[in-house]
Amino acid sequence: MAGTRQGEKVPRRRGDMFPVRWLRPLLVVLIVGWVLLPLLPLPVWSVSAGWRWPDLLPQQLSGRAWAYVLSPTAQALPALLTSIVLALVVTALALAAGIPAALALGRRQFRGRSLVELIVFAPILVPPLTVAMGLQVLLIRVNLADTFGGVVLVHLIFALPYVVLILASACAALGPEWEQQARSLGAGVWRAFWHVTLPLLRPALTVAALLAFLVSWGQYALTLLIGGGQVWTLPLLVFSAARSSDPALTAAAALLFIAPTVVFLGVAARNLDQRDGGLGLL
Repeated sequence: MAGTRQGEKVPRRRGDMFPVRWLRPLLVVLIVGWVLLPLLPLPVWSVSAGWRWPDLLPQQLSGRAWAYVLSPTAQALPALLTSIVLALVVTALALAAGIPAALALGRRQFRGRSLVELIVFAPILVPPLTVAMGLQVLLIRVNLADTFGGVVLVHLIFALPYVVLILASACAALGPEWEQQARSLGAGVWRAFWHVTLPLLRPALTVAALLAFLVSWGQYALTLLIGGGQVWTLPLLVFSAARSSDPALTAAAALLFIAPTVVFLGVAARNLDQRDGGLGLL
């Protein structure tokens, strides 16, 4: 090392003494453990036929709950399919509407911007049921109440603000310089947006899509109010099982409800780990 005499010990930096590289995995393990710890009894409950205190494990095991949940009587598989399609449609529409809005709000100053922001974010600033009850009257008038399209619309209204908020922050951090440079090299507006802006926004798009999916996936009250029981989703099934006072049945329905979200979170996390094309906006 320059400036150090031969044989003289170089003092170790504080960062070298502390295993910083272990900090991130440790935090991930702690957060995952904190989230998953309350869910650990669910697999055991779902196969238990009797589990009384103070026994650590159930006295008897049974597949009765799973047999019922997966049977045609429970309508769990159609509810699962409906929930997946509903959440994916809401996510796609939220991204399609959120990207232009985020580009405008994140990059431009224009008259009436505050009013636009208020309109976009209003659904998450007031109690959701208040908004939903007002929407129900409107949807009844246009014959969208108790329909899949009506449920999509009400889920979209509550998912869109999160998408716009995340993407607008990313667009503001990114700036228009990259697109302008691509256009100065001969790329058109659409080509510069498709090949430059979207790849750079990929981390933010992943997080926005994840939030939109989860907002739609977990809706119970809005789906029940707007769907009127005609649109049967997994949250309705879980609450129906919980009202039955059958812990095994409730646990099996809850695990079926959790499984797709875990898969979606895993895909999103892997996509974020491979964000070599982004600018680290998140």
